[in-house]
Amino acid sequence: MVREEEYITAQGHPHVTATHRTTFEVTTEEDLTPAGSCIIAVGADKGSGGLKRSFCEVLQSPGSILETVLSCGDESVLIRSRGSPGLTLTHQSDLVWRRSSFVCDRTIGIHTDRTARDIPRSMIDLLRNKADLEVSLVVFTPD
Repeated sequence: MVREEEYITAQGHPHVTATHRTTFEVTTEEDLTPAGSCIIAVGADKGSGGLKRSFCEVLQSPGSILETVLSCGDESVLIRSRGSPGLTLTHQSDLVWRRSSFVCDRTIGIHTDRTARDIPRSMIDLLRNKADLEVSLVVFTPD
């Protein structure tokens, strides 16, 4: 089994609604409008283009699995996704997890088992109050 880890920090924003049905996003951008229903945190310390090459290579491996743990205050949630050889991981500001198999330069995970609206509302309430968000990413290839 090949395994790599990455960590991202970001912050909540008063306009976080987290109601999107097919994705969720973390961005390095500092501002958020109410229309950004998939964005759960802003001010991230990196986008998909800032991830370590070794991490990206495992994520681009056929059959790779991505486990994302979002932690905010006393709240945490585990999200499972798939990687893909089609991931380019070059966007400098955004990281997007998708329920579908669509990939673009912002996509970090596909076939994700949770979207913005599935994140516990208690965590979203903390993020609306500008709480810090820790994003722990573990990608691996099964044997």
